[in-house]
Amino acid sequence: MAQLIPPVRGMNDVLPTEISAWQHFETCTRELLTAYGYEEIRIPVLEHTELFKRAIGEHTDVVGKEMYTFTDRGGDSLTLRPEATAGIVRALISNGLLRGQRHKLWCLGPMFRHETPQAGRYRQFWQVDVEAVGCPGPDVDAELIAMSARLWQRLGISGLKLELNSLGTPESRREYRTRLLEYLRAHEPQLDADSRRRLGGNPLRVLDSKNPAMQELIGGAPQLIEHLDTQSREHFEALCGMLRAVGVSYEINPRLVRGLDYYSRTVFEWITASTGAQNAVCSGGRYDGLIAQLGGDATPAIGFAMGMERLLALLVAAGRSSAAAHPDVYVVVGGPAAATEALQLVERLRSERPGVRFELHVGGGNFKAQFRRADRSGAGVALIIGEDELARGVVGVKPLRASSGQSECPIAQLAPAVDAALAAARADAARA
Repeated sequence: MAQLIPPVRGMNDVLPTEISAWQHFETCTRELLTAYGYEEIRIPVLEHTELFKRAIGEHTDVVGKEMYTFTDRGGDSLTLRPEATAGIVRALISNGLLRGQRHKLWCLGPMFRHETPQAGRYRQFWQVDVEAVGCPGPDVDAELIAMSARLWQRLGISGLKLELNSLGTPESRREYRTRLLEYLRAHEPQLDADSRRRLGGNPLRVLDSKNPAMQELIGGAPQLIEHLDTQSREHFEALCGMLRAVGVSYEINPRLVRGLDYYSRTVFEWITASTGAQNAVCSGGRYDGLIAQLGGDATPAIGFAMGMERLLALLVAAGRSSAAAHPDVYVVVGGPAAATEALQLVERLRSERPGVRFELHVGGGNFKAQFRRADRSGAGVALIIGEDELARGVVGVKPLRASSGQSECPIAQLAPAVDAALAAARADAARA
């Protein structure tokens, strides 16, 4: 026997029994984003490695430890996208879509990071990424956050908490970085190994440490929000006022930073207590300098990304995912000679009643086995197309969820008979 090939660690299959929850989430998200004027964009999963080094920053964990990078046959260094923002910005620049224009965009798809797999965190993980490009004011920040709050309502997910902070401008952050470094250097013996490693590259990430032993030290560190420049402070205060005006509750978390270098001013996270240390289900913020950093015209922008696996876990736990789709009509076929006629009849019915889901039994089997499959399918009605029925020019019609018995109808009147049988089945289901 040939040796089985296992799945790659951290790359999960989404099985048919799970897919209805994914489709429900995607449908709700697509409808809401469209209602807010966001357009879908699809970008490659492969980009030149330099894109992520320049956008995310060489000192970040993502670039330093987590990216899937390889050299292709042409000698180019390519990377599976670890996030979507850099790719969307590259697409806008490459296709000449900036030059003073404004864009509301979103994309959905897999991202890749070589991390230790754990609940809600995989090496191939799915994200919805939402970006608003070309708007500098706090109004778009507020709308983006309010839109995410509305999505949780539509999905029926409760218990999420919004945390806000401002990172200021790169200039004000450099001044703060100096003060933070002085504080951390003075307490270096108390830092864990990961935090000491971050001192030389991205010391703000020390504030994001989840190590319980580090929390008291982090709590005494200087707060970035107290060192904002005037414009960043005014921007943040205006955002907070707008969120209060539309009833979106929030908490200011002065320790909230982003792991990616391109963020400035507004940063936010929606968090849940349901997923342990990895509790962020939606993270985002403003990145006004990124587009110029990647060779485009200086353009303000803000966006967020939602981790689909974590949100789907909350959706399923809340019992709000939709049931799996099932056929309306299951077609039982009696005998090999009837197979061709059955296929013709069902294809005709699919044309005449495109809103009805028909499942045609294929692969043979006796009537008893076929009716077991028909019952498990969830269909309300079974059609019986056997050689005897065809010889008499009729088709059997059997309700599967009611006590009423089987009947027959002429083939020429099959479509209206299906309508009547389905209406009766739905009425029986409603009474039950």
